[in-house]
Amino acid sequence: MTITLIILILTVLVSIQGFSNNDFRYKTMLIPTRVFNNKEYHRVLTSGFLHADWMHLFVNMWVLYIFGRPLEEASRIVFGEYGHLLFLVMYLLAIPAASLSTLFKHKDNAYYASLGASGAVSAVLFAYILLYPTSSLYLLLIPIPVNAVIMGVLYLLYSYYMARRGGDHINHDAHFYGAIFGVLFYLVLKPKLALYFVEQIQSLL
Repeated sequence: MTITLIILILTVLVSIQGFSNNDFRYKTMLIPTRVFNNKEYHRVLTSGFLHADWMHLFVNMWVLYIFGRPLEEASRIVFGEYGHLLFLVMYLLAIPAASLSTLFKHKDNAYYASLGASGAVSAVLFAYILLYPTSSLYLLLIPIPVNAVIMGVLYLLYSYYMARRGGDHINHDAHFYGAIFGVLFYLVLKPKLALYFVEQIQSLL
């Protein structure tokens, strides 16, 4: 069984528990004031395995399934036999990394709470784009192929804009910083991937 599938199954099980148990959900979602004031640091990680509803869960797990499998396999090729474990480490670290901005931004807001794997999934997606920049991605439910790099840039600009705008109850900061973390994680471990990325882009020109 792949690491991707294990993460997916665990996330589905934890999310289902959260759907049916409000007390469990409250104790594991990201509430910045409780992280700082009550030292409930586990929330920074556990919140990444919870979801608001079935659609939220489906979209995140679909993206994870589609891009996590090839990224995990590519990790084995790039890093050798322990590549799949590095993929797991990247995913788990991406959850708190994507939430750090949110954590400090809302540290005094007792009414703020967030949950979801979107930050970690964004890390997976953008690490995939780093390794496969010439591939095509498709807009959800719209069968229009778009170059992966172009899609990535548009996604980052959109996430940055919406994070500044606010008001839609979606943690766009987590999407943005999760994406950045996914790319940096692989570049730090294998700087030569930057050269490979540039060469692949040049092949399109």
